[in-house]
Amino acid sequence: MHDSRASIDSAAAASLRPRAVITRRALLGGTLAAAAGMGLAGCGVDPSLGTLGVAATEGASGTEASGDWGQDGLLRVGMEAGYPPNNWQEEEPTDSNIPIENVEGAYADGYDVQIAKRLAEGLDLEPVAVKMEFTGLISALNGGQIDVIIAGMLDTPERKESCAFSESYSTYFDYVMLVPQGSPYADAESIDDFAGATVLGQTNTLLDDVIDQIPDVKHATPVDSTADMIARVKNGTVDAITFDIDSGRGYTQNDDSLVMVEFEKGKGFELGYTGSCVGIRKGDTDLLEKVNAILAEIPEEERQEIMDWAIASQPAA
Repeated sequence: MHDSRASIDSAAAASLRPRAVITRRALLGGTLAAAAGMGLAGCGVDPSLGTLGVAATEGASGTEASGDWGQDGLLRVGMEAGYPPNNWQEEEPTDSNIPIENVEGAYADGYDVQIAKRLAEGLDLEPVAVKMEFTGLISALNGGQIDVIIAGMLDTPERKESCAFSESYSTYFDYVMLVPQGSPYADAESIDDFAGATVLGQTNTLLDDVIDQIPDVKHATPVDSTADMIARVKNGTVDAITFDIDSGRGYTQNDDSLVMVEFEKGKGFELGYTGSCVGIRKGDTDLLEKVNAILAEIPEEERQEIMDWAIASQPAA
């Protein structure tokens, strides 16, 4: 098994906090209030709900040019704000978080947020998060509710039909399993050891797709959020859940009732992807080029430092 990298302490975490983008923070109060009261309300969405159930709109294939991103000085970033260490919600502003546009008085933080801030800084824009269910992100992107998706999303062939993707902004990428403490599967060395187990994933994600690689698995009906996955494995509804390795590190460091099961090369899941990418409308080719150029300037070592900080800083489940 791989050795989990040690979490940084609070002092180190503070020193690793990525640069805050606050050049337009004074503008945000009025801009966000107007957006919440007019733009979102115009879509028939109650901003207090915290998520957007966005239906597919005309042009959802993402084939038409857009070019209207950032015209009000904001970069609207779609995410769950509930998938630590990638992204989570907070109730107080800090030097590291950004406002959630459609949830009054809420803020988003995490690895994805720090990447969003670096992109916004390079684009001379102010980043704001838009919180919604993962399954609605691409429709929201192509419908114009958000400018980019930064939510731990993989560039699967199916998703590429609907939007464009940047180069990966992830660190090391792999999938693990989470099981309850004392589980007979806690010492598993291969996914084959989960034969006969009831395993749960997340709807419309690779976390669900890979489950069928386990022989004789009992594939549980997927759920919409990782929080629901965690709840179900902890209450014994399922034997195990699939998780990405960084999220697994974060959850198990804060919750000793869960065990992360890692696999040596050749004994785990076949993924076929290198990591998370930024989702962009197909018509926004200029934005895609700029995003890739900015990402290329973030060294792998710095990306890992940011992820280690996010894992150390994420809230307990």
